[in-house]
Amino acid sequence: MSRLNDREVRKITGGKATPESAYMDRRRFLKGAGMIGLYSAALAAGCSPGTSGREADLPLELSEVEKTVYPARRNDRYVLDRPLTREEIAARYNNFYEFTEIKEDVRVHAQKLVIRPWAVEVTGLVRRPKTFDLDDLRKTMPMEERLYRHRCVEAWAMAVPWTGFPLKALLDAVQPLSSATHVRFKSFYKPFAAQGQLAFWYPWPYTEGLTLAEAMNELAFMAVGIYGHPLPKQHGAPVRLVVPWKYGFKSIKSAVRIELVDYRPATFWNTAQGLEYDFTANVNPTVPHPRWSQAREKMIDTGETRPTLLYNGYEEYVRRLYA
Repeated sequence: MSRLNDREVRKITGGKATPESAYMDRRRFLKGAGMIGLYSAALAAGCSPGTSGREADLPLELSEVEKTVYPARRNDRYVLDRPLTREEIAARYNNFYEFTEIKEDVRVHAQKLVIRPWAVEVTGLVRRPKTFDLDDLRKTMPMEERLYRHRCVEAWAMAVPWTGFPLKALLDAVQPLSSATHVRFKSFYKPFAAQGQLAFWYPWPYTEGLTLAEAMNELAFMAVGIYGHPLPKQHGAPVRLVVPWKYGFKSIKSAVRIELVDYRPATFWNTAQGLEYDFTANVNPTVPHPRWSQAREKMIDTGETRPTLLYNGYEEYVRRLYA
């Protein structure tokens, strides 16, 4: 079984996602403050990275509403130029810094997050602000399955079947005001369940943003499932954003708030490392990351390397946004 490990990522990217100098500065600070042991113990609490993690991949018990949703009808408008990534591979290689910076351990640590009940507040510059629980969304939104490419800024990629609904449908339900220009997304903040949020050098909770035009584009998708069943926690359960023409860090996981605003909002990675992660973050093979090329990508399942496609291959859908 082939997969891309961190050493292989470094071969493509030329370095880790976190600059070594920044990491060492943080470590020296923690050591001087006597906090490394405390932080490490907090990360290990509840779930050991040595655990098999099998419980993270077992099917979730479906609610009555969920039984009517999965598997959803596939929208054949969105097709792939590559095979689907095997589910067991996609489930074991995830970025989710709220829990750990070690991809292979995310599925274990993420099990501490309680996702029932869960609500998403949609507010701000709208006529009809509303808080939706997950069953509200499943019953009122146009549920479907879409096959999308997913491209990480670290130069690895996968192809997966998401279940969910267009973000536009949710925004239409709350009726944006003419003064709204951007959409701000916020994830949860629960540092006792997600010990990665004890890393105080990051601007928790995770936030992201799109222009309103990007958010209303037909590709922008709110996912509540993957591979024909509800999202596992390591994929961003119970609801996450998917914007496939952008690098993966734009697709915020475990969303709790969506706010329409009249300014460009601050975002997690743009705030933490603005010189390396810009607000727009469109996939572009001609614009390298400061520390590695973006010209090629490696599929995490097969290990195959492919030329990176402009807008991740979705140019026909989004190029007018950036004319």
